[in-house]
Amino acid sequence: MGYKPNLVARSLRTDRTYTVGIIADDIVSPFPPPIIRGIQDSLTEHDYVGLIVNADRNPEIEKDVIDTLLSRPVDGIIFVESGHRVGTEILEQSNKPYVFVHRLFETPIKNSVVPDEAYGAALAVKHLVRLGHRRIAHIRGPVGWFASEGRLAAYRSVLEAEGIAIDSTLIESGDWELESGYEATTRLLALESPPTAIFSANDMMAIGTIYAIQNAGLRIPEDVAVVGYDNREVAWTIKPNLTTVNLPVYEMGRTAAELLLKQLKDGMQVLEEVRIKGQLFIRESCGADESLRTKDKSNFGIMIRKVVFENRTENK
Repeated sequence: MGYKPNLVARSLRTDRTYTVGIIADDIVSPFPPPIIRGIQDSLTEHDYVGLIVNADRNPEIEKDVIDTLLSRPVDGIIFVESGHRVGTEILEQSNKPYVFVHRLFETPIKNSVVPDEAYGAALAVKHLVRLGHRRIAHIRGPVGWFASEGRLAAYRSVLEAEGIAIDSTLIESGDWELESGYEATTRLLALESPPTAIFSANDMMAIGTIYAIQNAGLRIPEDVAVVGYDNREVAWTIKPNLTTVNLPVYEMGRTAAELLLKQLKDGMQVLEEVRIKGQLFIRESCGADESLRTKDKSNFGIMIRKVVFENRTENK
């Protein structure tokens, strides 16, 4: 009948504002936007709205932002990524529920949602093993990064489980950027016994890997198979299309919102870290049969289309 509830009146009755603060480390980075979309979709389903603030990857700015949000009527706060790796004492003292999403601490932390790095990397390496590869190289990310260490550990674990000796000469380091992937691949191809497959710890380094292989006059995947991680848009625009593991950013955002709403419903509580599993998107660069290739480009796109379709159906 067109009736809309008065949220101000409802907040007075329930002692809630139905507003959640969302602090993004850097809103223009690749991963925060789909995470925030997941948060907002979940909040909308429960008649909540999100107030988004950028912290510029600066711990001091983040503290000021927390103070600003706590001085306003918000029911809780969700942190989206972070350039630093410590907890937030201010929030703990405020008695407001909070959740961290894709905030990469040195050790597991409560009220946190992160990708299951070991699971995702294992998908990539097992896939290459199933395709018959035994000389599988790995270009890892920077030392000390949660994602780097998790993906490297999974690479080692799968090889050991498959009875493949770990060759330290097949492990190179990168810095997440394309150039480092190119340089690392050039060194790998110069080995006396070069790899037949390379698993790069992220898509940008994998793109560098593709360029280095092509510049060496080799073919992908006939001479060297390539798999990346993250499933960024460039993965399905480059030629050959990149096989990669999807970083489940949208699902992480939805899960973070659900955890916060659970705290608001049941009272503040300490929740165990939640790890979200991604999936392997099989494309041209790995050499798998065409019948095995993933039809959809992006799991994030699938989820968004699903939500939009369901909302339109309900509105009809």
